[in-house]
Amino acid sequence: MKKYIPYPLKRFIKQSLRAGKDIRTRDARFFAKIRKEVIPFNHIFSLEQPIFQSNLFENKIHNLKIAGMEIQQYSLAPGEIFSFWNMVGKPTLRKGYKKGRNLVDGKLCEEEGGGLCQLSGIIYHAALINGLEILERYPHSVDIYTEENRFTPLGADATIVYGYKDLRIRNNTKGMLQFEFIVKNNKLTCLLHSTEKVESKEIIFERVNKTNVITKCWQDGEMVELERSTYQK
Repeated sequence: MKKYIPYPLKRFIKQSLRAGKDIRTRDARFFAKIRKEVIPFNHIFSLEQPIFQSNLFENKIHNLKIAGMEIQQYSLAPGEIFSFWNMVGKPTLRKGYKKGRNLVDGKLCEEEGGGLCQLSGIIYHAALINGLEILERYPHSVDIYTEENRFTPLGADATIVYGYKDLRIRNNTKGMLQFEFIVKNNKLTCLLHSTEKVESKEIIFERVNKTNVITKCWQDGEMVELERSTYQK
């Protein structure tokens, strides 16, 4: 029965169910905020990725810059939640986004705001390295990259779909946090500013089943499974 439901309608249903769940769980109370006061960030962590040439490459660069500017307005107090879509909002042409390459139901297509998964992916990777609490993350349904054009380690991706597939991270440190992004010379740099020193960790990704592309990583001496959503409710 599900296969006969048009994709736009399925997306609307999923978005509605997700919005209702956020209201019931009151997660929105803990979302990061835009703060006017100057925060004395004393520490900085940097992570860089290449942006490879692809279809609609210039549009992807454009979309990354717009979304990055939205996110870096927010700061996270201890206990607050980073929510990609709460910060970025729906990526529409009216808001300045352009059509880019997206992976939908295992197929490549063109959508407004396409290419933003590289932004969510580098945020997720930075969060893993810095030991932040991952509340929600989804891998891509299909691995479309080779080792030559893979911009992030296999297992460090984080796909996002407006309204129901989000990237959510809790600030479990004792200080304030803020993300900043630089898109320049075909490179994407993610900077994590913090008021208290955050000890970064070595993250080792391991492919344990090449057929099903199941990946794991070592974190704090423990093997963590990465092929499913880590949404915890």
